[in-house]
Amino acid sequence: MNSTFRTNHRPERHRSTSITRAATGTLAAGAVALLAATAGGAAATATPAPSAPAASAPGEWAEEAYRGDVEVVPGSGDADETLEGVVFDDRDRDSTQDNNERGIKGVTVSNGRDVVTTDARGAYSLPAFENMTVFVTQPAGWQVPVDADNVAQFSYNHLPEGSPELKFGGIDATGALPEAVNFPLAKSKTTKSKEQHCLIGGDVQTYTQEEVEYAKNGAFADLAERTDYEGCGALFIGDVVGDDLSLYPQTRELAGMLNGPARFLPGNHDLDFDATDSAHTFDTFRANLGPEYYSYDAGRAHVVALNTVEFPTQQPARKGDYTGSLDERQLEWLRNDIANTPEDKLIVLAAHIPLLDFADQGSSKHQVAQVKEIYELLEGREAIALGGHTHSIENLRAGDRLEGWKDVMGVDELPFTHITAGAISGDWFSGQLTEEGYPEAVQRDGGRPGVLTLDIDGTDVTERFTVRGEDASDHVNSDQMNLGVNTPRYREWFEANKADKGEAEEFAEPLAVSRDDLAGTTWLTTNFWMGSTGSEVEVSIDGGEAVAAERTQKMEGEGQLVGAEYSDPVAVQQQLVHGGSLADRMMHLWRLELPADLAAGEHTATVTATDVHGREYTEELTFTVAD
Repeated sequence: MNSTFRTNHRPERHRSTSITRAATGTLAAGAVALLAATAGGAAATATPAPSAPAASAPGEWAEEAYRGDVEVVPGSGDADETLEGVVFDDRDRDSTQDNNERGIKGVTVSNGRDVVTTDARGAYSLPAFENMTVFVTQPAGWQVPVDADNVAQFSYNHLPEGSPELKFGGIDATGALPEAVNFPLAKSKTTKSKEQHCLIGGDVQTYTQEEVEYAKNGAFADLAERTDYEGCGALFIGDVVGDDLSLYPQTRELAGMLNGPARFLPGNHDLDFDATDSAHTFDTFRANLGPEYYSYDAGRAHVVALNTVEFPTQQPARKGDYTGSLDERQLEWLRNDIANTPEDKLIVLAAHIPLLDFADQGSSKHQVAQVKEIYELLEGREAIALGGHTHSIENLRAGDRLEGWKDVMGVDELPFTHITAGAISGDWFSGQLTEEGYPEAVQRDGGRPGVLTLDIDGTDVTERFTVRGEDASDHVNSDQMNLGVNTPRYREWFEANKADKGEAEEFAEPLAVSRDDLAGTTWLTTNFWMGSTGSEVEVSIDGGEAVAAERTQKMEGEGQLVGAEYSDPVAVQQQLVHGGSLADRMMHLWRLELPADLAAGEHTATVTATDVHGREYTEELTFTVAD
């Protein structure tokens, strides 16, 4: 996302666990006390998410991973317009095809434009041209090698003279076209299984070495404890760093903490901004992290990783002059890739700038210009789209409609699920430091930093979001929502301070409700981060009959609803006091108007949120009605 959203103020976010939330009569610490009030009581309950047994114990991946590289056979220097090679079974895992190692038939190989499949000997032949990236599409049942940092090795850059002069180096000269580029593969039970767990990490976006350490001690430390993504691996969908591409090696090293292969996509902060030719705007990314677009298979999922960032090459150009788009070469590759993918596969379409999203639903810059053509390519197929960029969490379902999508992008409604994955950096590493040593960084929609996982069974997908610092295997007791109280008094405070993010005085007694508040409309709010169309939220006050809360953003073709009455009070009270963005709009907020005749004293609201898959999460909030 554009760095104008960044702030040097760091908002405080006390850990909010899935538990009963109690209030005191007078909360002297204001918003901080509200957050502290959410940290004690009875555990939430939920229907468990589908999951497969762990593939390995921590540490086993490091010892047993298939490590190697693409085999590049130097050429003679003679001009040649064709690149040849073979995809082979690397039985001894030395990255070189030996006499007893057979070629693999039917594997897809591409030069970033054309797509071919290997013959009975595993051989392929592709048109060659300057500044191409040749890559293999990993088939299910096989695994490409990884390097010492667990980064998948499946491509070769051909740029004979190297990149033009670039601040961050770009690609070194590769010389003459190789005689052959051979792709080694090793058999894999984990990528063959129809049950896959695909980890999606949005916007690591490290601007400094200090922020590299935040990412290391936060999300990557969490991932180091997980063993469920060995097959599908981890895909980091753009803004790997924040403009300073010299941080690629340090950020890349974080993947060495993983228990599975890592792949990367570029974002609008991963550009060579000084490139004067659009063909070289991602050269440093390609040199450090891999192709700017590609595909791979795991189980019955075909993951299509797209570069949805285009940057003008006329100089001088501002860093914010990018737009959401695919160039013609990538579009041609996408058509060919989809045409070569069996129709019974699930298409997982991943990108940095989302095809469409809620946060920027009225902006052509922050959505993808070719979205309608992409929908046409995928018509009739099982598909799901993933995006990052917005530093928010969105779970958009087939049939959802927004005014901006129709007016700006020409799309009436979503044909399949679109998920915005949130950000590992949260709100650009803003906020006060936690006891664990990293910023709270509450996101633009009030969600917390974390990672998305797609639990795939065949072509059926169940999504789950894991908050940074939580145990991903314990989805039953995971933190999935903020509960708060939106009163007229809060809304007055919001309006008085919204222009001074990071400098507001704390909101006093956030869980105290006066008679005037009840007379002037007060809502109990539930910000259910992965909530979507098809989700339900019910509230029981003091053990009474459960009543359905109302979703504020219906997703029925209306415009985006913005302001204090559509905000998350829990998140806003952190952001206005300690800095960050402002959670004043979201597509996953439910609210219930509190009865005007509530008796004075303490009350407990029991909130049960049910997601589109039928999983239930229950939390409690205690508030006080004062005479």
